[in-house]
Amino acid sequence: MFVLSNFISALARVLDILLNLYMWLIVIRAIASWFSPDPYNPIYQFLIRITEPVLGYIRRFIPFRMGMVDIAPLVAILVIIFLQAFLVQSLYGVAMSMR
Repeated sequence: MFVLSNFISALARVLDILLNLYMWLIVIRAIASWFSPDPYNPIYQFLIRITEPVLGYIRRFIPFRMGMVDIAPLVAILVIIFLQAFLVQSLYGVAMSMR
């Protein structure tokens, strides 16, 4: 059981890091959109490709915009924070209970 506990704990840590990284990618994309970046810039294209599946999905269900402000990044960040607080902490709890 000790090995399985360590595996679940490591999985929770990796998931936490990936969610945190994805949240920062969304923040960077939102900030970059304020400056009308070059759409042919490879870094900006990468940001679009990596974040648009989630943001597009959110926009499909929540088409609400506050003026010119897109709230999809805010909703995505709140979902990521919820996943970090619920899913990651639950995995840590399962790992600790197995020890």
